[in-house]
Amino acid sequence: MNNQATFRGLIPPVSTLFTENGKLDQESMKVVIDKLISDGVDGLFFLGTGGEFSQMTVDERKEVASFATEYVNGRVPVLIGTGSVSTREVIELNQHSKQVGADAVVVINPYYWPLSDDNLFQHYAEIAENTDLPILLYNFPGLTGQDLTPGFVLSLVEKYPNIVGIKETVDTAGHIREMILTVKAKYPHFSVLCGFDDHLLNTLTLGGDGAISASGNFAPELQIGIYQAYKQGNYEKAIELHQRLAYLPLMYKLDSPFVNVVKEAMKLRGIEISSTYVLPPARPLTEEKKLQLKEILQKADLL
Repeated sequence: MNNQATFRGLIPPVSTLFTENGKLDQESMKVVIDKLISDGVDGLFFLGTGGEFSQMTVDERKEVASFATEYVNGRVPVLIGTGSVSTREVIELNQHSKQVGADAVVVINPYYWPLSDDNLFQHYAEIAENTDLPILLYNFPGLTGQDLTPGFVLSLVEKYPNIVGIKETVDTAGHIREMILTVKAKYPHFSVLCGFDDHLLNTLTLGGDGAISASGNFAPELQIGIYQAYKQGNYEKAIELHQRLAYLPLMYKLDSPFVNVVKEAMKLRGIEISSTYVLPPARPLTEEKKLQLKEILQKADLL
């Protein structure tokens, strides 16, 4: 087994961009994808939380996966979010991701029923047995209501070698530390990636691999800079960038869902997207909150 994690560095959870009538805006998506790749990201994750998968039909999700994979065209690894409350739907979406040429799938746990450990294990077991694509787990207990514990993750990884990593969207360094010490210590190829912007530096210092976090859409240079500075041993530079990055979590408190905030930040930073439309029940960001967003970006020295 390769001792280096396959998925590492900054992998932005790409916002899905729409026209004002809610259709996929391919031209704006192309602009964002090209920009992120030229900025030096280590992969692109489509149809995550910020990609608004939870507001889409299965056909809409397949449309995004097909378009994104084809347009990226092997320039960086493509990860597709295929999580659902239905095991059958995850398997169907995984099969589609394989057909269109994705490099991996990212599977959040079911978010309606809190499952018994046995049923949750069986959910992931069936998924792993029905695809040969690499699978990253997606732990976001704040939204799913159920935590993927390090012990549970270890039991999956021991049985299913195609489960190769986890996105840890938890606001606690302790959980990330335990994931690294419990799973990655035993399986060094297993990727541990934080989901919150300001956990990147501590994730790296604990032995983790990188980040899949929303600011990668509009300020990838901060996290790419932290990752590269850390790898080069330039800790002063890493801390300086981390202190700027630390302002950004304030953005996500401006609204819920915060997908509108990310798109407005992209626009404020001069990224040429034609619309900041979000799928309901998300709504446009108010003018007052746009001003607050601008202040946060200014504090982070991004405007």
